[in-house]
Amino acid sequence: MPAQNLDAFDLAILDILQRDNSTPQRTIGEAVNLSAPAVQRRIRKLEAAGVITANVAVIDPPSVGQAVTLLVEVHLENERLDLLDAAKARLIAEQQVQQCYYVTGDADFMLVITVPTMADYEALTRRLFFDGGNVKRFRTLVVMDRVKVGLGVPLLKSSP
Repeated sequence: MPAQNLDAFDLAILDILQRDNSTPQRTIGEAVNLSAPAVQRRIRKLEAAGVITANVAVIDPPSVGQAVTLLVEVHLENERLDLLDAAKARLIAEQQVQQCYYVTGDADFMLVITVPTMADYEALTRRLFFDGGNVKRFRTLVVMDRVKVGLGVPLLKSSP
C-alpha cells in the first residue's frame, strides 16, 4: 500500500498501534472517531498490504540475559551478488543479530547485536565473520547505555 493511499484515519490508527499494539479496537475507534469494526477492517487491510509487518512484544535484552549490545560495521571482501546474498542470508538467520542494514559508504552492513557476554560475541564473530568467509573486516562498538531504542516510524500528523 503506497503512502499516498494511507488516509488520516489509517495514520492515526498506526500511530496508536505503534505505541501500544494491545490497545483495544474500541479504544482506538473512540480516539479516531471510527467504530470498532471499521478500525478492525482498516487494521486487516494494513496488515494485508504489508504496512503492519508484525505484532510483537518488545523485550528488554538485559532482563532476559542479553546484557551486551553491540553495533558492528561489516566490510565484505567481495560484493559479487551471489556472495552478497549469501552474507545477507547468514546475517538474517542469526538470532543474535537484532537488526541488519545493507548500507552505502565504506561499510557494507551495519548490525545491532545482543549477546549475554563478550565471550558469546567472540564465538558469534568466529561463526559469522571468520568461518562464513567473504568478510574483509569488521569493527565493533560496545553500547554503554541504551539511551533510546525504538522502531516507531514518524507519521504525518493530520486529524481524521
